[in-house]
Amino acid sequence: MEDLATDNKDLVWDLESFNQRQRAIDYVMGFENKLCVYSDSVEQLYTNYNIFFPKEEQRRLVILPNPYAHHDVFQGLPEDAVFATGLNIIPGETVGKKGLYLTIPFRSGKNRYRAVPLQMGLEVINRQRPENKPLLPVLKKGDLRELDSKTPCLHLHCLDLDKMEDLSAMERNGIRKVIMERLSDIS
Repeated sequence: MEDLATDNKDLVWDLESFNQRQRAIDYVMGFENKLCVYSDSVEQLYTNYNIFFPKEEQRRLVILPNPYAHHDVFQGLPEDAVFATGLNIIPGETVGKKGLYLTIPFRSGKNRYRAVPLQMGLEVINRQRPENKPLLPVLKKGDLRELDSKTPCLHLHCLDLDKMEDLSAMERNGIRKVIMERLSDIS
């Protein structure tokens, strides 16, 4: 694991500042292999990985891509093809409900965001987008956050396949397909 930490720091996430560290750990484990992870430094997308909390890393989360699944790593995804969405996945208990919720930011008004059931929120967003350009959420280092001092949340980044000009149409379609399949597994 030491090699991974020195080779790709984007796969080592610091949990030092979390007030409810164990709650954040339990929360993020529910997303293992369900949301793909993007690394800026190597311009790769990992779709098959495990999350570990090694003692030698002290309060850090380490994402380890499956070493036997090289076909589950997409390479050559430029950093400018990944952008912040302002969307967060939160536990339903935050809004007095069960399940997972998506926070959709408002541009104006008293409320900063609206929380809707995750799958419904993703469907609404994708209905507003061109059919061939769905929202393709991914995680990056720093996306595991605390909404408040006790509630973990995951901020979502999104891939823009049009900015991946060096990839073939087949590769871009493969990325779209795997992200959409994984999203449907999240409940």
